[in-house]
Amino acid sequence: MTQTTPTDLHVAPRDIRFDFADAQKGHWLGGDPVGTAVFNALSLTFPDGERLFMDAVKNYRHLLSGKLLEDAKGFIAQEAIHSREHHQLNSLIDRDRYPVAEIEEMVRGRVKMARERGKMAMLISTIALEHFTAMMAEMHARHRDLFDQTPAGVEQLWRWHAMEETEHKAVAYDVFLEVTKDWSPAKRYFIRCRAMALVTIMFTRNISRYAAKLLEADGYTPEAALKAVNRFVWGDPGLFRRGWKTYLAWYRPGFHPWDQDDRERFADWKAEFDAAVA
Repeated sequence: MTQTTPTDLHVAPRDIRFDFADAQKGHWLGGDPVGTAVFNALSLTFPDGERLFMDAVKNYRHLLSGKLLEDAKGFIAQEAIHSREHHQLNSLIDRDRYPVAEIEEMVRGRVKMARERGKMAMLISTIALEHFTAMMAEMHARHRDLFDQTPAGVEQLWRWHAMEETEHKAVAYDVFLEVTKDWSPAKRYFIRCRAMALVTIMFTRNISRYAAKLLEADGYTPEAALKAVNRFVWGDPGLFRRGWKTYLAWYRPGFHPWDQDDRERFADWKAEFDAAVA
């Protein structure tokens, strides 16, 4: 176990603009309305959610130095570009047909609540959600067939996002460790575990609700929509289920995101996107 972020890891923003022209042809995830709804629901949370993550780290930037400060700057830049590209993807969802504005308003309400709880609560929510996104990124790299029948630009976006989520998976966590260095290990452990339990319930429930709302616009009854979404996220392919080992690692005392060094799993994707910005 490393217990720390690798010293040779560099959090590098890759300013790439993806071509989503082919994504305008209906259900972009291989023609599957359920999978498309789930990933669109996720994407709709990113612009506002990632701005929350950026601000959570920015709030403590004045307390950072050295490599952690550089990593924090890279994290903020990466998240800003993620927010921009997902905003572009989201703009392709047919707003006359789907309740996009309603879902965005619900997301903004959630983010507003998180901000109103203060700087430390924002940071703690961020570290829990970053673990969740890193877990889903790992599952994307392990199960690469999910996006096989997806327009090239959209498929590239999700791979790029997954690779960078893995690259910066410990930045907010390292900021948390730095700014709580005067806390007892027991206090840190209790607070981060409580946060993860709450985030797990809220995040999975909200994504499922948003996706079900999108499916209802495709003609599903509310009950059938939620059942189909739950089957996708918990059954097959099991977006939230597949990464349970990585998820549970969080609850181990002394946990650090880089206890699991999965850079090799993403090496080909990293090389591809590094080359794209070279």
